[in-house]
Amino acid sequence: MELPQAVNIGHGILQEIGLFLKMFKPIEKILIVSGPNVSKKVNNVVCESLSRNEFSYEWYTIKSSTLSEVEEVENIARVNKTDLIIGLGGGKAVDVAKLGSFRHGSPFVSIPTSASHDGMSSPFASIHGGEKPYSYTTKPPIGVLADIDVIINAPSRLLAAGCGDLLAKFTAVRDWVLGHKEKNEYYGRYAASLALLSADLVLQESTKIGKGESEYIRNVVEALISSGVAAGIAGSSRPCSGSEHLFYHALDLLAPGIGLHGELCGLGTIMMAKLHGLEWEKIRQSLENVNAPTTANALGISEDLIIKALMMAPNLRPDRYTILNKVKLNPSDAKRLARDTLII
Repeated sequence: MELPQAVNIGHGILQEIGLFLKMFKPIEKILIVSGPNVSKKVNNVVCESLSRNEFSYEWYTIKSSTLSEVEEVENIARVNKTDLIIGLGGGKAVDVAKLGSFRHGSPFVSIPTSASHDGMSSPFASIHGGEKPYSYTTKPPIGVLADIDVIINAPSRLLAAGCGDLLAKFTAVRDWVLGHKEKNEYYGRYAASLALLSADLVLQESTKIGKGESEYIRNVVEALISSGVAAGIAGSSRPCSGSEHLFYHALDLLAPGIGLHGELCGLGTIMMAKLHGLEWEKIRQSLENVNAPTTANALGISEDLIIKALMMAPNLRPDRYTILNKVKLNPSDAKRLARDTLII
């Protein structure tokens, strides 16, 4: 079990990134991986802090979360003899930096600029273009620094997506229990409880989160970090990723880029909650409260695509037993499920 050594959450703390990195010795050369949308203001704050603390650094801007970008990060780190890689930005930058650092053999620090998904602290990276349509196993970050002042200024759609990723833990844990009961799979009650605690926070506080109140945005960030830690404790993505994530991966294969990770997981969670006999209406309402999409139409997804994704999902990962393996939907069942839950 590997977990982050340090987590720092607060207001205006990005300017202390250099001091934060001092605790991870010995580090001299740093590679910063970010996306194109990270603001110049954030860049300047990071560069100033690193220079002030006498770190040597190089900046690499990715265009997408693909294996080719991971390979480029790995190559730059090798040529520059990088001691540590920072993922600065949203989920794509964090995941590319995470897998790149893992392959290079250097430690990784996560600096999320939005609260869009739980990859900021987990040992898993979602990368496109590989042989498998799901996450790669890496190592968790040695440190996480989350500046609420930066995150609160990110587009509200990203926060809503993060809430969708958190609510997904309700069905992911149910799928894990199912795998334990029917396939004698390992089940970790503590890791499951930690993931469910994160999901329940969104369920209880969705109205206030949707209003953009700072205190509750911080709660979402803490919940996302805790959720990622739950995966580290479990040694697998089981407490965080189940049938609803397989539905997301299927949609992403059928129509790449059609929606954000957490948005698609949110739609999947509504449907999988109904299959599990959970109160799917409450989950749907919570998503509405945080201004996340609750219908396929809201994301421009056709009825046919939803049905195809539901049919494809259980076949994407044969080693992961979920409710979709148990119920074995046919196309008519899939259509009925999507209609009953108001997805289509």
